Amino acid sequence: MSQHREPATGSSLPSLISGAVLGAAGLAWWLLSEAENRQKSRKQQAMLYAPRIQDGSEALEVDASNKEGQTSEQLEQRVEQLNSAIADVRRQLEDLGARTE
Repeated sequence: MSQHREPATGSSLPSLISGAVLGAAGLAWWLLSEAENRQKSRKQQAMLYAPRIQDGSEALEVDASNKEGQTSEQLEQRVEQLNSAIADVRRQLEDLGARTE
């Protein structure tokens, strides 16, 4: 007569654990990619409705990740440029006011 053998439970436990780990990793990857897709679509929608600067420049950046990428030196240069532009506009307005008087 043939003997009935039960499958070894020792080998099925590691495969069960590895399957669970792979499944969890796949689920985590899918959730992250879905979150990135949602974030991209929100950013695109925000860019459509963001207020425009008067001179037709690009819309203000909504995403804070770009702010992290800028160095303080770049920010200082940008502030200096803006301050000089403001000073130019002031001078022009003062000249305009002096001409009309």
